[in-house]
Amino acid sequence: MDTHAERRIVTLKDVAAASGVSVSTVSRILDDRTPPSRSATAERVRGVADDLGYRRNVFASGLRRGATGTIGVLVPRLTDNVMALMFEAIERAARSRSSFAVVATCGDDPNEERRATETLLGRNVDGLILATARLDDTLPASLRERGVPHALVLRTDGQSPSALGDDESGGYFAVRHLIDLGHRDIALITGPWFTSSARDRLSGARRALAEAGLELPDERVISTGYGIESGNEAASRLLADEPRRPTAIFAANDNLAIGAMTAVGAAGLTVGTEVSIVGYNDIPLAGMLPVPLTTVRTPFDQIAASAIELLDATGIGQHVTRTLPTLIPRSSTAPRADR
Repeated sequence: MDTHAERRIVTLKDVAAASGVSVSTVSRILDDRTPPSRSATAERVRGVADDLGYRRNVFASGLRRGATGTIGVLVPRLTDNVMALMFEAIERAARSRSSFAVVATCGDDPNEERRATETLLGRNVDGLILATARLDDTLPASLRERGVPHALVLRTDGQSPSALGDDESGGYFAVRHLIDLGHRDIALITGPWFTSSARDRLSGARRALAEAGLELPDERVISTGYGIESGNEAASRLLADEPRRPTAIFAANDNLAIGAMTAVGAAGLTVGTEVSIVGYNDIPLAGMLPVPLTTVRTPFDQIAASAIELLDATGIGQHVTRTLPTLIPRSSTAPRADR
């Protein structure tokens, strides 16, 4: 017997013949995109399919429907923890629906963004999920005009279908936590002003401060990039004015917070004891730092599931789903020490 002989592909027709039912019946029973039937016929067909070694050809069935079962995902870079976590969540959500997610990166260059988009569309993806949307980005408008199914994640342009965390509430939770610990001299390091996430988190922070009757001077708000280096530089500036330095900092993502923690140490201060810091997103590293970081946890899996649902709803109208984040208190925040 030739152990290297190529196995013949088992088809729906083979399963139908062995089961004594029609091909259409077999196709319906073995379609894992629908709830499984528990009838005796269905159980028999699935048993025959398993015995014969049948595997559903997602690509071929997709072509018959005019779809490929593939979702294109566009991110600036996968070296960014948040983008990597978001893509992994999208991939899990797609897999749960018997679809497949492919990713392309484009940096922060609009030309590269357009190139990557056309590359994905050239692969006949069923729709696009964009984690790149700036408030001034023209790509979502272009996709709307062309009728391309798409959804934005983590940010919104206010027009295209979008799935994101409730960033306004997240910013509120972060600063409310600091206020409840007795802090009154609070500074903010926000992300880039061209992102809805930075603006919404700042809005929530301002709401918490206003409720407590606290002012937020302009010099206590620094808008910068989302990287660790940006957080370090911004926090160094905030801490340089020793008589008026803040006792607490809300950084609009965990990378910024990690950079701020480094700056606090460089200034000869202790994170938590002398300067409390809150981050945002709860990346895996946040809880494993020498001083575990208090942060606002972004519900990536729920956002991913909502984004894929929005792809199916594209064309019905503009939808924005916001999922409530959760504050995760850790050692980087503590009651304000008396000066």
